[in-house]
Amino acid sequence: MCALGQETSLVGRSHECDWPPSVRGLPPVSRPAFATGGASRAVDAALKDRLRRALSIYEVDAALLRSLRPDLIITQTQCEVCAVSPADVERAVCELAERPARVLALEPNGLDDVWADIARVAAALGVPARGADLVAALRGRVEAIRGRAATRSARPRAAVVEWIDPLMAAGNWMPEMVEIAGGVNLFGEARKHSPGMAWETLAAADPDVLIVSPCGFALERTTGEMPTLAAAPGWERLAAVRTGRVFLVDGNAYFHRPGPRLVESLEILAEILHPEVFAFGHRGRGWVAYPGGTRAPAGEGA
Repeated sequence: MCALGQETSLVGRSHECDWPPSVRGLPPVSRPAFATGGASRAVDAALKDRLRRALSIYEVDAALLRSLRPDLIITQTQCEVCAVSPADVERAVCELAERPARVLALEPNGLDDVWADIARVAAALGVPARGADLVAALRGRVEAIRGRAATRSARPRAAVVEWIDPLMAAGNWMPEMVEIAGGVNLFGEARKHSPGMAWETLAAADPDVLIVSPCGFALERTTGEMPTLAAAPGWERLAAVRTGRVFLVDGNAYFHRPGPRLVESLEILAEILHPEVFAFGHRGRGWVAYPGGTRAPAGEGA
């Protein structure tokens, strides 16, 4: 909504919506129904326990939602773990009987879905032309990266980790983005949910580049979790570790939010995979090299 110039129309947000920073002053109408501050395995166990018991992972503050009197509520059906689901919203909307709100549920599984959702949101807000302009601009940036990456003869074999413990590979739009940025994606399938992965499978593939991007984790939290991954048997023998090509990315601000900043996420991937060509200025903010390797790749920081 903000990228479409409609920030002033916002009356509330989810507890996860924090960009641009100006929206943080809006009241959050949702909250997680379990403690989210633990280690990866503890968070995973809590999520699975609630799903097994058919309990909601998030709660919607129906009273607050009623007081905000929204005309439009935007939610998603892509992942019940990542954000408030339509079922959660529908329970709250039932209490808005005197002023029913329209619910727009988005389900992005690939980049084209994200662009289509931007157009759908723009249409729902009555600004379809702005939606078309925004999508055209985003697509243009993507194609510019694709074109430059295509000139590189070397295509590093990349593994993208979406969760550390238990280990998961990245799916949905991530495999597509790795390919656009000039890499060969080893795990996860485009337009499909992120799969679990055995450490032995990752080690056997021996990726040239290892990108660690836990869903919802900022760089600091991912750095704190890395000793768990680095303790896996044979870690030090991985090509990515030996050549210093293990990278941590901000999976909270980028990569796992299917909106306009996926283009910045693509820029980060391009910087990581082909530092001799791309330098968008994201290093140190959107990604860092993990110090567990022995040397940085040639040309890094160009």
